[in-house]
Amino acid sequence: MKRHEHSLMKTTCPCGSQSLYEQCCGRWHHGAQRLQAPDARALMRSRYSAFVLDLHDYLLDTWHPQTRPTMLEPNPPDIKWLGLEIKNFKQQDNDHATVEFVARHRLAGRAIRMHEISRFIRQDEKWLYIDGEFIEKKQR
Repeated sequence: MKRHEHSLMKTTCPCGSQSLYEQCCGRWHHGAQRLQAPDARALMRSRYSAFVLDLHDYLLDTWHPQTRPTMLEPNPPDIKWLGLEIKNFKQQDNDHATVEFVARHRLAGRAIRMHEISRFIRQDEKWLYIDGEFIEKKQR
């Protein structure tokens, strides 16, 4: 466990749940329950927290092998994560789900909003991220 992760154990989870990290996404990131998020929504939250914390092994392990990149770049030093909003969660059947979310961050002083509908599949009793469709904000 990285030093900054250990200091998070007694703080609020980055996913915005208002729960302690160790009782929220931390349990899916480390220890006996690693990779065992109970549904696609919990996996989405844990993946957001993993992006915030640069937990690349977790992100790659929860990415479907057919769409998974070979590696991920670390967060830039000037990034500030601002929050996650789950807008919609749909379970199509026992093994397929979608999660619509908005993730916000600031990079080099510029606010960035990522709105995506992500697809998930459950294989071998574990939920995996497949891919996502970005939703562009309509200009008025």
